[in-house]
Amino acid sequence: MKTMSPSKIDNGPEGLSGADWKAKLIDFARVIGFDSCRIAACAPPPHTDEFGNWLEAGEAGEMHYMKRGEEKRRDPQKVLLGARSIVVLALNYFQGEMEPARPRAAATLPARGRAVSKRQGRIARYAWGNDYHDVIAAKLDKIDNFLREFGGTQKCYVDTGPILERDHAAAAGIGWHGKSTMLIDPKLGTWFFLAEVLTTLELPPDAAQQDRCGTCERCMTACPTGAITGPHRLDARRCISYLTIELKGSIPLEFRPLIGDRIFGCDDCLDACPWNRFAQVSRETAFVSRKSTTGMALGASVAAAIERLSMDANVSVKQLAADLGYASVPAFSHAFRQVTGKTPTEFSETK
Repeated sequence: MKTMSPSKIDNGPEGLSGADWKAKLIDFARVIGFDSCRIAACAPPPHTDEFGNWLEAGEAGEMHYMKRGEEKRRDPQKVLLGARSIVVLALNYFQGEMEPARPRAAATLPARGRAVSKRQGRIARYAWGNDYHDVIAAKLDKIDNFLREFGGTQKCYVDTGPILERDHAAAAGIGWHGKSTMLIDPKLGTWFFLAEVLTTLELPPDAAQQDRCGTCERCMTACPTGAITGPHRLDARRCISYLTIELKGSIPLEFRPLIGDRIFGCDDCLDACPWNRFAQVSRETAFVSRKSTTGMALGASVAAAIERLSMDANVSVKQLAADLGYASVPAFSHAFRQVTGKTPTEFSETK
């Protein structure tokens, strides 16, 4: 790996101190849409041992990329040699109480005369609008260019890099670790995305926030599948977000009734957090909910799948899931089963 020369900003080209340049960075981040911008020293995250134990216990499930990137997650210097600071950014995605009711309506008759319910298939809030990876990546490019102006070399990530982002975010004071393992900020609640910029520039670090959860365990008791097995401990193999997005195989039988009509992620532990009463609607218009994510009946997508299966016996379940906008085959199969009582494969074999 190429070695980068660290740069400490004592006096910038305008005679400004490192603190002054940091203030300019924070102002710039807000101008381009971020809700919070704070700095952590580029040091090993404090919970590397807990992370290793979590992997060893198998609680990451099929997320093998976690293990492959373990060394880098333990030491950000293995991600960007010579990095001195981590700029952590938060972007609010809360759209208010906009999710429509999901009535148990009378069945309708789709293609081939099979009954399909009009229930809504639930999608996690973060996916109601445009893909946040694309939205935030464009903003990170601007942060990168800003830091280059005074000699920085950067690596930017939004939910994709081999770093323990919540640890670095907590160290920077973006929020504190909730018992659900999600970060909490008193102004944003739990409804925000994280992004990180590792830089060779040395910027004054911020202080961490105090843990203000107290004795509250609402997030733990709200989890439908008991995935939060203890304070700050999540077994991904039980988490509905993992089961409907990350899992490549079939959803275990024991979890299917508990998942219900959720077809992409789950917000129950976030919804339960009392700090969300202070959350404000995001100013980012790209996250405004779309009809395809909050207004389509669960049966409509399954009816479309039935029609496709009737017309093309050779279409794969994987292709059907992708064409209909599902995150994974298990999520699609679960939605299909919720409506028809069968998986797509079983349906095809008996039609």
